[in-house]
Amino acid sequence: MNAETEMPMEGTPMIAPSTTDHPLYETIVEACRTVHDPEIPVNIYDLGLIYTINIDTEANVDIKMSLTAPGCPVAGEMPGWVADAVLLLAGVKTVNVALVWEPQWGMDMMSDEARLELGFM
Repeated sequence: MNAETEMPMEGTPMIAPSTTDHPLYETIVEACRTVHDPEIPVNIYDLGLIYTINIDTEANVDIKMSLTAPGCPVAGEMPGWVADAVLLLAGVKTVNVALVWEPQWGMDMMSDEARLELGFM
C-alpha cells in the first residue's frame, strides 16, 4: 500500500495468490466445490467466490471468499459451510474462512463450466 494515497501500489494484485503448490490444494478446491449457493445451481468455487486458499507448512488453511452480493441471505452461514467441508479433509489442521468484499465479485470471475451451467455460453 502506498501510505500517501492509501491505494494499492501499481501492480499489486487485489486477490492474493493461492498456495497452489501445496499437496492439499487440489483436495481443498474439491471440498470447496461441494458448497453451493442455494440460489444458484453452481458450486461456489466455479462461481469464483473463493478468492484465495492459503495453506501453511502446518496444514492450517486460510480462505478468503466473497459472495455474489453483500445482501446474500446466507452471508452469515456460507463461510461456515466452507470451513466444515475443508475441515473434514485428512491432513487439514485448522480452517479459517474470511469474507472479503474487495475486489467486488463479478460474473467475469466465473469459470467456463459455471457460465455454461448458467446459460451464459
